[in-house]
Amino acid sequence: MRAGLLTIKENDMEHAKFLAGLRLSLFGGRLSTNQVNGIEAIVSELEARPLDSRWLAYILATTYHETDKTMCAISENLNYSAAGLLATFPKYFTVGEAGAYARRPQRIANRAYANRMGNRDEASGDGWRYRGRGLVQITGRDNYTKYGIADDPDKALDPIKAIEILFDGMTNGRFTGKKLSDFFTATATDWIGARRIINGSDRAVDIAGHAKKFAAALEAAR
Repeated sequence: MRAGLLTIKENDMEHAKFLAGLRLSLFGGRLSTNQVNGIEAIVSELEARPLDSRWLAYILATTYHETDKTMCAISENLNYSAAGLLATFPKYFTVGEAGAYARRPQRIANRAYANRMGNRDEASGDGWRYRGRGLVQITGRDNYTKYGIADDPDKALDPIKAIEILFDGMTNGRFTGKKLSDFFTATATDWIGARRIINGSDRAVDIAGHAKKFAAALEAAR
């Protein structure tokens, strides 16, 4: 360990203990090669920075949630049923509209993300073009422009670019204006409030629970 962070090395005992802890607490007893590679890429990036291990735990927990546990950059799944649309996007679909849009991901994206986050209207196709991608699911023309990939939005799926976006947004506050240092300090640890770095209070308690498990695995590996 160095500065409270996990050191990733081949056959390193701490590394093995860390992954073993994650398998049991968060991954149902099994980690795929892609999941391990995704975790290691994030940990390795943080090792190069003099950052708090709580930051690592929360970054990993955010990735775990935003990528549906894959730990790899993915595109947003918008294949919603009518009920799913009404639960997820109640502001943008009436009961009648939900039935017409159900199971049509491109139409759903174009409607749900129209006229916000820098996107144009539904007919422009911006909602689908700038749907969520990456390790932290950046969404909307404004966010893609911020990272210089508005002309090539699939670049958010590139592993190196996805890591860059994840760390920049969470450490520098470029997603919502909130950053890790606002919630993890020498005198405070706010696992729940840290969700404001990404998306207000959405699933904040769940993600806080995941973060505590990542933190426990880190601590046990020391």
